[in-house]
Amino acid sequence: MRSRRGRTLSEADLALWRQVARSVKPLPGRAPVEPEPLPVAPPSLPEEPQPVPGVALGRPSPAKPAPPPLAPLENRLRTQLRRGQQGVEAVIDLHGMRQDEAHLALRAFLRREQGRGTRLALVVTGKGAAGTTLFGEERGVLRRVVPHWLRLPDLRPLVVGFEEAQARHGGSGALYVRLRRAREAGP
Repeated sequence: MRSRRGRTLSEADLALWRQVARSVKPLPGRAPVEPEPLPVAPPSLPEEPQPVPGVALGRPSPAKPAPPPLAPLENRLRTQLRRGQQGVEAVIDLHGMRQDEAHLALRAFLRREQGRGTRLALVVTGKGAAGTTLFGEERGVLRRVVPHWLRLPDLRPLVVGFEEAQARHGGSGALYVRLRRAREAGP
């Protein structure tokens, strides 16, 4: 016999358990209850898929490969920024904008800057006011949602990666965003 913890009972423990189990008597005024037998389901055969008119059966079409994960800045670029050897090429400040305005402005900004060949942009979201809102939510809505937007399908093709800015560029209220090179038009 195995216990719940996976140990096996020794023969002495098992004999003791059997002795205790035989000595159990029902409570006065109650008849012993027999356990109900478990219903046995008849074995079922797997159903054959019925062909749907106009749909070809066979191999499913391969799934579209997921884009690679967004990467933080490389150590070399981070060091150059810290030392002032590399600068931010473009800045957008989303302070005071509503979410819908900020999303449209961010999308237009990133597309425009990618077209100009910008490689590193600074997106200032603001830190939000200290404390929490009336409903217990954290302040700084744009600070929370901009990283999510950068991962969405409409901005993902533009962005290589992003990470929180250094203190002199806004710290936790700003993001460095690395932009992909614009694809050149074919002949």
